[in-house]
Amino acid sequence: MDKKETFIAAIKENEGFIFKIASVYTNNTDDKNDLVQEIIYQLWKSFDSFNHKSSLSTWMYRVALNVAIYHLKVSKKRVLIVPIDGQVLNCHENDNSKTQEKWQVFRQQIDNLNLLDKGIVMLYLDNKSYDEIAEIIGISSSNVGTKLSRIKEKLKTQIFKKQ
Repeated sequence: MDKKETFIAAIKENEGFIFKIASVYTNNTDDKNDLVQEIIYQLWKSFDSFNHKSSLSTWMYRVALNVAIYHLKVSKKRVLIVPIDGQVLNCHENDNSKTQEKWQVFRQQIDNLNLLDKGIVMLYLDNKSYDEIAEIIGISSSNVGTKLSRIKEKLKTQIFKKQ
């Protein structure tokens, strides 16, 4: 396969998390679509620099998260709360109103996290290992464990305050 075919295959294989990241770090559909385009553009632009020290998907996660965070800083958007819809969390809504209410509270609390913590939670909910999260975010694996522990405690405290 040539470079273009390899890139297109990689994008198709990983498009789910690209849309997830764009959804988490934007407020509306237009911004999300713009960010998806920017992520794909930056991935293409830096595709030759992928050095195979990590998996392709790990490298793509890292680029996508960096682009999303940079995009927010450059556009000088003041993001205090970024809504996360049910699709982002792969939440399957059902008829149980109590379950729906719990998911709504959970999503609201995740929306209140800072950008880095939100990214860590997103990766954790995407079943990434501590080592993978560490490599993507650029911190140590033990630091990921510490941060996740603190985030979980913070979420638990905030959720129980709501009830």
